Amino acid sequence: MSQGPRGGAGNGTAPGASPVTRRTSTRRRLFDAAVTLIAEQGFSATTVDEIADRAGVAKGTVYYNFASKNVLYEELLRDGIDLLADSLRRAADSTAARGGTRVDALDAMIRAGLDFIACSPALIQLYVAELWRTNRTWRATLTSVRGRAQSVVEAVLREAVETGELSDELDIPLTASALLGMVLVAALDWQSFQPDRSVEEVHAALSRLLQGRVGAAGRERNTP
Repeated sequence: MSQGPRGGAGNGTAPGASPVTRRTSTRRRLFDAAVTLIAEQGFSATTVDEIADRAGVAKGTVYYNFASKNVLYEELLRDGIDLLADSLRRAADSTAARGGTRVDALDAMIRAGLDFIACSPALIQLYVAELWRTNRTWRATLTSVRGRAQSVVEAVLREAVETGELSDELDIPLTASALLGMVLVAALDWQSFQPDRSVEEVHAALSRLLQGRVGAAGRERNTP
C-alpha cells in the first residue's frame, strides 16, 4: 500500500482546511479510485484494499467514510449522476438566459452531456452497465438518480410543449429517456470505437438527430 502522506497538502487538501473540506476531498479521491478500478476489473474483483491503495489512504479511511464497498459504490453512482444532472441543468439555464429556444436548450444539454462523459467515461460506463442489472442492492438508488437526470430533460421538453415549440402529442418521459440514452450510448461508442472524432463532430451528428426528430414535432404542430 502507498505510504504517501495522509493529510494536508500531500493529499490535495490545503493545510488548515476544515474537517468538512478534508472529508469531501477524501471522498472524492475514493470515488475516483473506485470508479477507475471497477471499470478496469469489475465490481466483484475490486477490493477495499485496492481502492484504499489507489486513493493513497489507509483501509480504515474507506470504512470511516463508507460502511462497505457496496455503500461506496452506491454513493459513487449517486454523486456521479447528480453531477451529470447539474451539468445538464446549467446548460439549459444558460441557454434560456441567452434567449434561446427550448430546442436550443436540449441541444446545449447534448453538448454538456458529451463534455461530461468525455471527462468521466468510466463512470458512465459503469452506470450504463448497471441499468441492465436488477439484483443489485443499490437498484433503488440507481432508479432514483436516473430519475433526477431524466427529470431535467423532461422539464425542458414540458416547457417546449407548453409554449408550442413542440407538439402536445409528444411522449415527454419516453422522449427524455431516448434523448438521454442517445447521448450516453453515442458518447460511449465514440470513446471506445471512434476516439479520433472530436466532440464537435459527435455533437453535430446528435444535434442533427435532435433537429430532425424532436424539432420536426414542433414544425408539424405549427404547420396550418
